[in-house]
Amino acid sequence: MATGLVIYYSRSGNTKIMAKTIADAMTAAGVPTACKSVSEVKPDDLLKVDAIVVGSPTYYGRAAAPIAQLFDETVSKHGKLDGKVGGAFSSSANIGGGNETTICEINNMMLIHGMIIQGDHYGPVSIGKPDNRVLEQCARRGQRIAALTKRLFG
Repeated sequence: MATGLVIYYSRSGNTKIMAKTIADAMTAAGVPTACKSVSEVKPDDLLKVDAIVVGSPTYYGRAAAPIAQLFDETVSKHGKLDGKVGGAFSSSANIGGGNETTICEINNMMLIHGMIIQGDHYGPVSIGKPDNRVLEQCARRGQRIAALTKRLFG
């Protein structure tokens, strides 16, 4: 059975809410998915799952340092994430705060690892606390990532 992991960094709790919504949707769609803070994740953990979704608040148009550090530490795993399903999401304090550039940065790191990114916009974004519309987008992203993961990994 395919499995997933949603990794997030959150100071205010907004990104964590999004992460839990995505992980719950993936699990409900048939891909058991853990939801963990980046501080709880080691590079080897990424090898144990079929789908990896990463969320970060936006800081100056980029992912938070702990997210970037996790990917920096995966250099020794290059080639071992090839073919896994990936996705990203972000939150920020302001409209135009760099959500999409943050998601693109995370997606680029996944693509360099050879991961398969589920399309349909870049990924869910939230300005401040996630509202119902954002949570619906997170749930839809989780469902779509789970569907792709099941097609590829059973």
